[in-house]
Amino acid sequence: MEKNKEIARIFERMADILEFLGDNPYRINTYRRVANVLSELNENVEELVRKGKIYRIPGLGESSVEKIIEYLQTGKISKYEELKKQVPEDLLELMEVPGIGPKTLKLAYERLKIKTKEEFIQAVKSGKLAFLPGMGEKKLQNILRGLELWQKSRERMSLLEAYDIGRGLLKYFEGVKELYEKIELAGSLRRRKETVGDIDLLVSARKENWKRLHQHFVAYPSVKEVLLHGETKSSIVLENGRQVDFRTVEPHQWGSALQYFTGSKEHNVRVRDIAKAKGLKLSEYGLFVADTEEWLGGRTEEEVYELIGMQWVPPEIRENTGEVELALEGRLPKLVELKDIKGDFHMHTNWSDGINTLEEMAQACYELGYQYMVVGDHSQSARVANGLDPARYREQFKLIERLNEYYNPRGFYILKGCEVDILPDGSLDLPDELLEEFDFVVASIHTRFNQDNTYRILKAIESPYVNLIGHPTGKAYGTRESYPLDMERVFELAKETGTALELNIHRADLSPELVRKCMERGVFIAIVTDAHAVKHLSYMELGVGLARRGWAVPELVLNTKDLESIKAFVRRKRELMLSGRVV
Repeated sequence: MEKNKEIARIFERMADILEFLGDNPYRINTYRRVANVLSELNENVEELVRKGKIYRIPGLGESSVEKIIEYLQTGKISKYEELKKQVPEDLLELMEVPGIGPKTLKLAYERLKIKTKEEFIQAVKSGKLAFLPGMGEKKLQNILRGLELWQKSRERMSLLEAYDIGRGLLKYFEGVKELYEKIELAGSLRRRKETVGDIDLLVSARKENWKRLHQHFVAYPSVKEVLLHGETKSSIVLENGRQVDFRTVEPHQWGSALQYFTGSKEHNVRVRDIAKAKGLKLSEYGLFVADTEEWLGGRTEEEVYELIGMQWVPPEIRENTGEVELALEGRLPKLVELKDIKGDFHMHTNWSDGINTLEEMAQACYELGYQYMVVGDHSQSARVANGLDPARYREQFKLIERLNEYYNPRGFYILKGCEVDILPDGSLDLPDELLEEFDFVVASIHTRFNQDNTYRILKAIESPYVNLIGHPTGKAYGTRESYPLDMERVFELAKETGTALELNIHRADLSPELVRKCMERGVFIAIVTDAHAVKHLSYMELGVGLARRGWAVPELVLNTKDLESIKAFVRRKRELMLSGRVV
């Protein structure tokens, strides 16, 4: 799918250039839409062109298809080559930075003769940028914070990016299955940390196969540079600049190696200290008697922990934050698992800003084995996302009812839902008489991220029709920090009213620390993909991992409830709030 990504990047960059030049917003948005469609395709664009199916893809017009075919035939898009000559392309990278828009960059280019991102960053730090029109102290501070966020995000990748890279590597190794016994992504990716430095890939195999496995690894199609090529460890840098480390161990060392290379460092040091106190020595090669070097075990992680006198510790909570002590006492909680998930509460279709149709999203959820899904298209004030007004929602209701005639006898239910905007004064973007018609309502903030939004969140929670607060903290990894929010008041009112808080996978919005506080206070969370395409639905696996990092138990994860329990959850809140028992 590399060609999809390559062409998507070109369309995204053409949109950046046009925005820099102040071109027609319609054309800019069209190019961004094409880039988005190409990024989310489930099929290789070359195959779609070869079969003639490219013309049937929603969002790809004739002009865009011509450019795609041109790239596939020549390796270039002439329009892009023409546009590149009109702007300093290096400077355009800074359009990814929160707080830096095309107007600011253009002013810096024209007034200060800045042509590179390094020159721009230096101009910000030296105060030179302050001489531009409209550049007040507050805007400069926002740019500095944005640059800091952006630079951090370039040093470490998001969990989503790491997961996609990891899945690509695992698929690649399916081609040499006969050479190894087990394969696993380790490190912070296995622990489902919100950000990942490097990808760690571990394989167990007989020694005679190691050389061929490492040769296969360094021949990975996306390799930009081979840093190390050995027989126990190899390292590569991918074309996107991300590093992957590959290690091979013998089958009897698998468990101890997986434990060691999963981390975290703090957890591993604590476990090794416990082993040492018992006269044992733990390393990636196994568990040994310290004095005699007698090998005791290491075939599985469970064996390693058991020999030390501990419960097996789930990878996601190996952070030395209390899990070791509980494992020694055999009192670790049972965490939520992917198999517990019965539905998804927040996704978008092409009725608003999604890529796939409602029919396609429903079929994908049905094939995942869910009992239910909630359609959560944007409400009317989200104009940039093609938000729905009441009339369009009621049209969508009719489609949902028709689809349910097919799916309900098969044990699957499409719930009428929406993602309603929480407006600046805390009111909701849709009238109560319409909200009452929905089966499930998500309420989210999409504006004014730089202010304390506690009042807005609390007022939305007080609505009898709001069941879930979408991405409650406003954080979006790499682009936006959380807005000021009194989470204690949010927890209190959410618990009192029976309102859930959303763990949004794309944004990594509800941190593990906040999830753990929800668990401690008895507040429900809902794990959501916020899917804008069918392929995003598979990220539920990551959401479960993020929830497990926060020690989430099934009892307080809304997705583990069956359909009747979800209906009861909605009904209880409406009855409670409309009765006036909660003020």
